[in-house]
Amino acid sequence: MSLTDVDWSKLPAPEDDSTAARVEGTTLPQLELAATDGSKVHLADLTGTSVIYIYPKTGQPGVPLPDGWDTIPGARGCTPQSCAFRDHYKELSALGAGHIFGLSTQSTAYQAEAVERLHLPFPLLSDADLTFTNALDLPSFEADGQTLLKRLTLIVRDGVVIKAFYPVFPPDRNAADVMAWLEENPA
Repeated sequence: MSLTDVDWSKLPAPEDDSTAARVEGTTLPQLELAATDGSKVHLADLTGTSVIYIYPKTGQPGVPLPDGWDTIPGARGCTPQSCAFRDHYKELSALGAGHIFGLSTQSTAYQAEAVERLHLPFPLLSDADLTFTNALDLPSFEADGQTLLKRLTLIVRDGVVIKAFYPVFPPDRNAADVMAWLEENPA
């Protein structure tokens, strides 16, 4: 089985804790996040439509995931989710997504390995200091002493969250769900 071929029926699905309801309509905070392309991104200042998929942690070949990773609802699937956004990048852009980002609490250096290995055509953003997480009160969990984010995808227009997908499961279907929503809700 490859990293992108996962039997989702054997993994625990996350439950809806109303995070989407409290995040939709929120104006993004004025802060900058480090990106894997070397830039600093001010999400609140981006114009047009942006898609930000938030994920717990990408694994690295040869490095074990936290103990019990597959028993944490929604933890597994960061690579298939990123690959789906990569594979649908052109379609998402054609539907008006001017900016696409992945976001996690991992360091930019750690994320850079995933961008290169997975050939992602968009940058990943680091919220290692949890400023974005805390400002939006994003759902998180602890694993091996790390604060990790629960999987959530935001569609933002001119700095305001207009749609939040949560919980996201299975993660490899997330990009297709975002495309369907963008088709039904053009800018």
